[in-house]
Amino acid sequence: MIGIFNDNFPPILDGVGMTAQNYAYWLHEKGHEVAVITPFAPNSKEVLRAAKYPIYRYPSIPIPFRHPYRYGLPYISPVFLHHWRKMHFEIVHAHCPFTTGDLALSASRRQQIPMVATFHSKYRQDFEHNVKSKAVVDWMVNHIIRFFEKADEVWIPQAAVEPTLREYGFKGHVEVVENGNDFYTPAVQIEAMRAEMREELGLLPDETMLLFVGQHIWEKNIGFILDALALIKDKPFHLFMVGTGYAVREIRHKISALGLQDRVTLLGNIHDRERLKKIDAAADLFLFPSLYDNAPLVVREAAALHTPALMLQESTAAEVIKPNENGFLTPNDLQAYADQISYLMEHPEILVRVGDKASKTISRSWENVIEEVLLRYRDIQESYKLKHGVIV
Repeated sequence: MIGIFNDNFPPILDGVGMTAQNYAYWLHEKGHEVAVITPFAPNSKEVLRAAKYPIYRYPSIPIPFRHPYRYGLPYISPVFLHHWRKMHFEIVHAHCPFTTGDLALSASRRQQIPMVATFHSKYRQDFEHNVKSKAVVDWMVNHIIRFFEKADEVWIPQAAVEPTLREYGFKGHVEVVENGNDFYTPAVQIEAMRAEMREELGLLPDETMLLFVGQHIWEKNIGFILDALALIKDKPFHLFMVGTGYAVREIRHKISALGLQDRVTLLGNIHDRERLKKIDAAADLFLFPSLYDNAPLVVREAAALHTPALMLQESTAAEVIKPNENGFLTPNDLQAYADQISYLMEHPEILVRVGDKASKTISRSWENVIEEVLLRYRDIQESYKLKHGVIV
C-alpha cells in the first residue's frame, strides 16, 4: 500500500491538498492500493463517500487566524491509533513537514520502508505572519529542514523552488517532479463552456474577464492586484475571485475603499470542479502576481482551459512562463502590471494566441505525472533495499 500524507485534504481547498488528492486518485486508478492520512476537517463526509480509496482522518483543532487550516492531534484518538498500527505500507509520501509528515516518518522508521517528502511551500512566510519572534521562526524553519533531511528522497514541483529550500538550509539532493492538472478539455468544448459561464456571470460582450483563484490571504499579493486595477478602473473589466482565507473581510473593505465594488466579485470557495473549469474557461486573463507561491496548480489549471496568466518576473512560480509566448510577466511594479492588463484588454487576439500556447506547454495531465511518479517510487524502493538490506 502507498501512503499519501498531508495536513490538509479536500474539502479544504488549496494546491497542496489538491495535489495529495490527485496522487491518491491516480495511484488508485493505476491499480495500486493507496491510503490517505490527514486531519479531520468539517464537512468531509462527502469527500470520504466519493473516494475510491480509504481516507484516515484523525482529530484536529482550527489554527488561529489561518482559516480553514487545522492542527492535527493524532495521538489523542485510540480509534485512529488502532487503524494506524494495522496499516502496512510499501512506501510513504509526505506532502507536508508537520504533524502528518511526522506520522509518515514514523511509519517509515517502524516498517523499514522509504519515505518521499515533497517541499511545496514557502513556510517561513507562513510562520512570519503569526510569529513575531525571528528566533522562533528560525527554529521552526530549522525543524522543517531536519524533517526533510530524514527523507529518503526530497522532491520539488519545479526547479525554481530549489533556491528557497537551499536558503532554508537544506544541503541534500533534490529531484524535480512536476505537478499535473485535471482540467484538460477539448477546445471545442471550451468555447461552449466559456459562452455558458460568461452569460451566467452577466458579462458584457466587450467586457474583459479577469480571474484570481487561490487562498484569500495577503501573502498571495491580492492587495497588489486590487491596487493595480484601481489604476485602470475606467476600463471595461470584471475581476472574479475564487477561494477563501483569513483576509476575506479585509479584502472586501479594500475593494470598497478603492471604489471597485462594481468591478470585483468574490465567489467564495467552489468545490464543484466542473464549475471551476467553466470559470477558468470563461476568463480572458488569470492574475497571479504572488511572490509567495512555489508552483501553483491554479496557473496550470487555467492554462489547460487556454487562459494565460500574468505574473511577476521575480516570482518562483513564474518559472513556467515564457513572456508573451505562454504567459505574461511584468516587473514588481503596480503601474507596469496595470499597464499590461490594459494593453492586453485592447489586444484580445494576443490573449487567444498566448492562451493556446499555454495549454500546450504548461498543462500536463495528472495521469501522465503519476506514471512518472510510479517509476520513481520503484527506483526509490530498490535503492532503499540495497542501502538497508531489507525487502521492500
